[in-house]
Formats: sequence, C-alpha cells, structure tokens
Amino acid sequence: MDIFARSKTKSTMKKGLILLFVASSLTLGACKKKGCMDASAVNYNTEAKKDNETCLYKPIITLNGSSTVTITLGSTYNDAGATAKNKDGSAVSVIANTSNVNTEQTGTYTVTYTATNDNGTTTATRTVNVVIGQDNWLVSWNAISDCSSTQFPISGTPTITANGENGLNIENFFQLVGGTVTATINGSTITIPEQIVNITVGDVILSGTGTMNATGTQFQVNYTYENTTPFIGGSGSCIAIYNKQ
Repeated sequence: MDIFARSKTKSTMKKGLILLFVASSLTLGACKKKGCMDASAVNYNTEAKKDNETCLYKPIITLNGSSTVTITLGSTYNDAGATAKNKDGSAVSVIANTSNVNTEQTGTYTVTYTATNDNGTTTATRTVNVVIGQDNWLVSWNAISDCSSTQFPISGTPTITANGENGLNIENFFQLVGGTVTATINGSTITIPEQIVNITVGDVILSGTGTMNATGTQFQVNYTYENTTPFIGGSGSCIAIYNKQ
C-alpha cells in the first residue's frame, strides 16, 4: 500500500472515531433519567439525574404559638391551634386532637395536628406540661400525723397563704398556740427551712420537706423538730399528711 492510501485510511478511521464519540455522547444525554429531585417530596426519585418538575408535596403544618406549653393543674387548657398550607400556598384544614391532655393530673401530654391533601397526610405535635402551681397549695387542708401531741402538736386545720411568688405561710400551725411557719415551693415540692416558733412556754425548732401528689389532693411532709419546753419538750421526727378539703 502506498503512502497516499495509508494516509487516507488513517483519516477515515479518525473520522469514524469522532462520529462514534459524538453518537455515544448524544445517546448518554438522551438516556439521562428524569424525575423529582426534591427529597422533601412524596415522589422523590433517588435515581433521577434531571428534575422534571413533577414533585408532589403533602401539606405543611405551622403551629400557632410555642411547641411546648405549661399550665397549672386544674386549669383549663385552651389550644392555640395550627394552620396548614399546600406547597402553592393554598390553605388546608387542620384537625387538632387535644383528647390526651388531662388537666386534672400532672404529666406531659401531646396534642396532635393532622392535615391531608391528595398527596398524603402530615402530622405535627405540641407538648403540654401540666404542673403543680402555687394556686394548688392555696386551698383548705386537713392534717393527720403521727407527731407527738405534746412535743410537736401540729394543727389538723392549718391555713396556707401565699408569701411571695414561690413562698407559703402555714398559719395556725400548732394546736392551741397557733404560730406561723414559712415554706418555699418548687412545683410539687415543699421545703420548710429550719426556723423557730415560740409557743409561750418554750420554742420549737423545726424543719421539713414534702411532696404533693399528681392530682393536687394530698401532700406529705416529713418534719424534724426540737421542743425546748420544760418537762414535756423533746426532739424527734414525724410525718404529717395533708388532705385537700
């Protein structure tokens, strides 16, 4: 084969390779998989390489107010509600289920919101904490105890009043001689710091801690005391149970 023939053959092969490369590129481009490429869509396609604007979305729920609220035991729960919209901004109705909230017992409860469109259902939640508040202490109580009727004769009908935001006065604390004892509260916990109550013939040095139950109907205090009254005084510890009237 002469030089001219070899040159012509090489040129033909080169053109063929170029045409093959172009054809392969066009084929690969034509085969690029299309679909929804938004991971938040219900029809998200993990294999799609090109978005074809076919994404479908469930409603978007927005809570009114905080996602966590705290209310006092025995109060009324008024739900703030929620709104829902489609991706295009059109409104969707929301159903709120507040049936789990029990305002008569302390605890953590969940309100569930539901919104539905043609693409599916969305849910959202709000946490409702029902806690002991100061008002739960400021009611009438009757007390029973295993305390000594001479060394530490607590009254069966004390009067509890507010003393600042987190403080209490327990008035008419002792039988016959009365007296006022101060306490602090932190939710369901009551703390009676060490203090002295004069009972005319002597002093009673006392302290105590206790807890209210989940329904706010009873609390118990463990007392420690020292009575300096001559002949009938003494020291010890005892438990008093206060029942709501």
